Order: sequence, then C-alpha cells, then structure tokens
Amino acid sequence: MIKDLMRDAKGRMQTALDVLSDDLVGIRTGRASPALVEKLQVEYYGSELTLIQLATISVPEARQLMIRPFDGSSLRAIERAIQASDLGLTPSNDGKVIRLNLPPLTEERRHDLVKMVNNRLEDARVAIRNIRRDSLKDLRDFEKEKLISEDELHQGEEELQDLTNEMTDQVAVIGKRKEEEIMEF
Repeated sequence: MIKDLMRDAKGRMQTALDVLSDDLVGIRTGRASPALVEKLQVEYYGSELTLIQLATISVPEARQLMIRPFDGSSLRAIERAIQASDLGLTPSNDGKVIRLNLPPLTEERRHDLVKMVNNRLEDARVAIRNIRRDSLKDLRDFEKEKLISEDELHQGEEELQDLTNEMTDQVAVIGKRKEEEIMEF
C-alpha cells in the first residue's frame, strides 16, 4: 500500500519536473530554437491552437526563426499571437512566411529572464510540496483506518520526505542549467 502511494507520488512529482522542463524550453536564450514559439497559443477560427499545429518552424540562421503556416490565412493570427506574447520579438511578414530575428540579449533582459526562470522553479517546488502534502494526508488516513501501523507511517513519511528532497534537488539542477544557458554570451 505504501509502495503504491510512493510510486504514485514519484510519478506525479516527475510529471511536475517534465512540465517545468517543457516550460523552460520556451524561455529565450541567445540562440534561435523552434521550442521558443512551438507552444505559443494562436486563436484560429475561434479555437486556441499551438503554433506547432498551424505551421512549420525552422531555423535558417543562428539568430532567426522562420514560421511557414500550413494555411496562409492564419498568417495574421500567428503574427498577433507573437506580438501579444512575452517573448519581446517583432515578427516580419512577407505574405508567405513570418521571420523572427532574435537580437542579442542585453544584460538587463538576461536578468529578467533569470527572474522568470526562478519564478517557474518556485512553481515547480510548490507543486512537488503539494504532492507531498497530499501523499502525507493519505498516509495518515491509512494509519487512522488501521491499514498501516504507526511504524509504517513514520517510515513512509521519511521515504516521502527523501523523495521530495530528491525532486527539489532536480528542480535546482534544471534551474541552474537554464540560468547558465541564459547568462552565457
């Protein structure tokens, strides 16, 4: 019973880490990467779609992204979504494709991006702690219902805390790697 609970908690915490990693990919560094705009939400005929569903995204040069919509009529909607995003990029539209030139990051912008990364890291830590809280509640409920002994409860609490510490350490490693990526010139 405790093993099932730990397996479930570990899976949910790993999902929180995966979401964090996916989220951080979209934060701009000095290099052009399609992941920067792939998950951008675009309103297209009344529904919200991700940019990757509407266009191909390529990197023709080191500091440029090229977005080629599958349907030419979605060009304006994609352009609006890019302008409304917090990427700080200005799209240039030639009627068939959208080009995004990524200027070199200023020192101030790099520090802003690091702050944004730190906010996302804290969100991930909170998610992991919430999973720990829910799992602890389940453990205590098991003990109240006499499904596990008091010793098993304490052992489970320790295991859960070790798992939480391990996952928050991974959050720190992911954050450190992204911060270094942002700060490199």
